[in-house]
Amino acid sequence: MKSIKARLIIMNFLQFAVWGSYLTCVGQFLGKVGLGDYISWFYIAQGIVSIFMPAIMGIIADKYIQPQRLLGLSHLLAGGFMLVAAYFGYEATQLAQANIDNAAYIADIWPIFIPYVLSVAFYMPTIALSNTVAFGTLTRSGLDFVKAFPPIRTLGTVGFIASMWLVNSLSFGLDASAQQTYMQLVVCGVLGVILGGYSFTLPECPLTKSDEKKSLAERLGLDAFVLFKSKTMAMFFIFSMLLGVSLQITNGFATPYIESFSASSSSWVASNPTMLVSLSQISEALCILMTSFFLVRFGIKKVMLIAMFAWVLRFGFFGVGTTESIFGILALVLSCLVYGVAFDFFNVSGAMFVQQEAPKSMQGSAQGLFMLMTNGIGASVGTYIAGKVVNHFCSWEGGHLVGRAEFANGWQSTWFIFAGYALVVAVMFMILFRYKHDPKKMEKAAH
Repeated sequence: MKSIKARLIIMNFLQFAVWGSYLTCVGQFLGKVGLGDYISWFYIAQGIVSIFMPAIMGIIADKYIQPQRLLGLSHLLAGGFMLVAAYFGYEATQLAQANIDNAAYIADIWPIFIPYVLSVAFYMPTIALSNTVAFGTLTRSGLDFVKAFPPIRTLGTVGFIASMWLVNSLSFGLDASAQQTYMQLVVCGVLGVILGGYSFTLPECPLTKSDEKKSLAERLGLDAFVLFKSKTMAMFFIFSMLLGVSLQITNGFATPYIESFSASSSSWVASNPTMLVSLSQISEALCILMTSFFLVRFGIKKVMLIAMFAWVLRFGFFGVGTTESIFGILALVLSCLVYGVAFDFFNVSGAMFVQQEAPKSMQGSAQGLFMLMTNGIGASVGTYIAGKVVNHFCSWEGGHLVGRAEFANGWQSTWFIFAGYALVVAVMFMILFRYKHDPKKMEKAAH
C-alpha cells in the first residue's frame, strides 16, 4: 500500500510542478521579449480551454482510453507543445538581446502563443484525470480515498512550490534568471514529458462498462444548468463567476509588478519575485486544513465573505507594497499570506457547498459547472479586463512594467481598482445572497 501511495505522490508532485514552473512567472518572460501587452491573452487562453477540454477528455476517459494512459498521452502532448513554444521563445530572446537598445522591439507572438495554447489545452484536463487515477487506484487498493488522498494532494502543492523555486533560482548561464527567460517553458516541457512517460507505469484503471445512456449535454455537464432554477444556487453561481474574475489577476501580474522595482532597487525581493509569490502557495496549502472547520462552523455565506474580503486585502496590500522599505516588503508578504484564505475559502468551500446542495444524480455536473463559472468564464473575463487596466496605467520600459508617465502612481492605481472591484462584489453578495446555514447538513457534505 505504501508503494501505491508513493507512486501517486510522485504523480501529484510532478502534476503541479509542471504548472508551477510557468503559471506565476510567464509574464516576466513575455515582458522581456516585448510581449508584455499580451500577458492577459496567455491566461485567457487557459480559461477558455478550461471551459470545454476537461469535459471532452472526461468523456474519452470514461469510454475509450484508460485514464492513466490518457493522462500520459495528454502530458506528452502538452510537454511537447511547450518545448516548441520554448524553442521560439529562445529565438525571441536572442532577437530581444540583439535589439536591446530598441525600446519598440516586439517579438512575433504567434510562434510562441499557438504551441503554448495547445500545451495548455492538453494540460488543463490532466488535473481532473490525475484525480480520477488517484481515486480509482486508491479504491482498488482497498483504501479510503477520502482519508488517503488529501496528504497525496498536498504534495502536489509542494511540487508547485518546488518548481517555482527552481525556476526562480536557476540562471542556466544566461544574463537573466530562468523566471525571466524561455527556460521556464523548457522546465515545464521537460517535466511534462517525464510525467507523461511515468503515467504509463501507473496501475491500470479499467474502463467501467455502463448500460446507462447519457445525452451529449449530460456528458458535457450542461444538464447542471437546471440548478439555476433555484434562486439560491443561481445567486451562488453568479457570484462565483464574479469572484472568479479575481483568480488569475495576480498570477499574471504579481511577479512583473514586484520585479519592476529591480530597475531602481537592489532588494533581494525585487530580484526574486517568484520566490516571494511562492508564499501564496504555502499559505494555500496551510489554509486547506482550516476550510472544513470554518464552513461547518460559520456557513457558506460567511466563509465566502471572508474569501471576498481576503481578495480585497490581497490587492490592497499589493497597492501599498514596495521593495524599497520594510513596511512595503511587509505589505507584499501579507498579500501573499492572505492569498490562502482568498483562494481556499472560495474554491474549496464552494465545491463543498455545491456537493451539499446539488442532487446526487448531477453532483459531478454541478462541480463542472462551478469550475466553468469560476476558472472558465470568470477567470477569462477577469484576466481580459485586468490586462486592459494594467496596459492603460502601465507600460513596458527596458523590460520592466512601470507606471506610465501621465499617471503618478500607475501600478498602485491598478491594484486599488482590483481591490475596489472585490469590495463591491463582497457588499453585493452580503446584501443579495440568502441562505440558512445547517451545520449538520454541511458537516455531512464536508466529510
